[in-house]
Amino acid sequence: MALSEHQERRLEKLRELRSQGIDPYPPRSHRTHTAQEALDRFASVEDGLGGEHDSEPVTVAGRIMTIRDMGRSIFCTLQDGSGSIQLFLRRNDLGEEAHTWFKRMIDMGDFVEATGHLFRTRMGEITVQASEVKLLSKALTPPPEKWHGLSDVETRYRQRYADLISNEEVRDIFIKRTKVVRAMRSFLDSRGFMEVETPTLQPLYGGAAARPFTSHYHTLDQTFYLRIADELYLKRLIVGGFERVYEICKDFRNEGIDGRHSPEFTMIEFYIAYADYNDVMELTEQMIVHCAQEALGTTSFTYAGHEIDLTPPWPRVTLRQALLDATGIDYLEVRDQKELYEEAKRLGADVQPADVWPRIVDELMKTFVRPNLIQPTFLIDYPVALSPLAKRSPENPDVVERFQPFIAGVEAGNAFTELNDPLDQLSRFLEQVRDREAGDEDAMPIDEDYVNALMHGMPPTGGFGLGVDRLVMLFTDQQNIREVILFPHLRTKTSGLGLADALEPHISS
Repeated sequence: MALSEHQERRLEKLRELRSQGIDPYPPRSHRTHTAQEALDRFASVEDGLGGEHDSEPVTVAGRIMTIRDMGRSIFCTLQDGSGSIQLFLRRNDLGEEAHTWFKRMIDMGDFVEATGHLFRTRMGEITVQASEVKLLSKALTPPPEKWHGLSDVETRYRQRYADLISNEEVRDIFIKRTKVVRAMRSFLDSRGFMEVETPTLQPLYGGAAARPFTSHYHTLDQTFYLRIADELYLKRLIVGGFERVYEICKDFRNEGIDGRHSPEFTMIEFYIAYADYNDVMELTEQMIVHCAQEALGTTSFTYAGHEIDLTPPWPRVTLRQALLDATGIDYLEVRDQKELYEEAKRLGADVQPADVWPRIVDELMKTFVRPNLIQPTFLIDYPVALSPLAKRSPENPDVVERFQPFIAGVEAGNAFTELNDPLDQLSRFLEQVRDREAGDEDAMPIDEDYVNALMHGMPPTGGFGLGVDRLVMLFTDQQNIREVILFPHLRTKTSGLGLADALEPHISS
């Protein structure tokens, strides 16, 4: 890739700076205030200044986002992680030589440090009148604003650093994401949960219906898997005596990529002993409401044109009733795979003749029920065959105590009263093996060590898993999961950027 004219000019300035004995990338800054702290300081003392400058100097540092050269004076916008503040650089304050040097050597995108006194301009803007400016980092590529922002979607994902420089609304998404994760931790920590870490690299995958990524462990000469879920390890901890545990972690599923699915994604799972799925539903409502309050300051928001209200309690609707209402099919009456397939196909569901019975039920739900669950709703009581890790209902052994929360047509999580009968669990695993033999590649393998753990006894337990990325999508009104992942996966380009060849001559010179 050939360097642009802008990059060539900046490289020339870089050489000139070094020839002047100026380090364009010094190791330290001596900032005393962030931009926001400087603004807050002036606001706190302004009433006593009588229209004069603040007598206490401040040193701010950040990226130069705009430069307005007025001849004898220069106005700049300096941006740091807290926000932005205006700089006022006057020839009489800096001196002729420093003022000329700034005009010649400093570009938009450069990081600088400015020391001076705060005042409010006639236009009402709090400003640092700088008496000294120091270069902290010379940017060789102009910021995207030079060309009216960064708008190409693929470039935004591949060069997220440029996207964050250019788009304040993108930065806000990830600030909200951090608040959501922090709120999850504070919510569970305050209720006596213990945060734990379980293996990412596992000798056997499980806890979800998905294909794993595989890796070869050379020292052990054994195949290992990136986890598809942390569920089975967390429940081992319940067996071991920890009564309230949670983990926020990366899961990996070797599946397709679309607007709501990423092969690498973030989950929170929690498990609580002596609780069932009714207790977990209440806790889920409370946690999601808490996250909204902390991240948004409200329990109402707009997603895809829908006004969403998270106020509890959320409706509970059985999957059987929801499917009956949407399709007229009663899955408890249609037990034959071929008959269910033909009914689903007639209705227009995306099913194949080889799909196993539970897969068809799931597809019917996704096609005809999920899109209509706009306000927060718990879909509850799923068929046993669709839920190999959930406990059967005492009232109806054909269904399990399972729920999924849906918000704005988005499946946000999954939860059960956990199956703690080791013989029933083994039977479910064996059924999964039969499903795999029938063509279901996502069916779980038998985890005998997990069965062995259950044989030591696990108390009645409720568990829940929630997709952090999807919750952030909802809170920030994003329809594509890549918008809420800092560095989403993309197909690697066959050719690189070509920077090594383009820049090497400048290294030697």
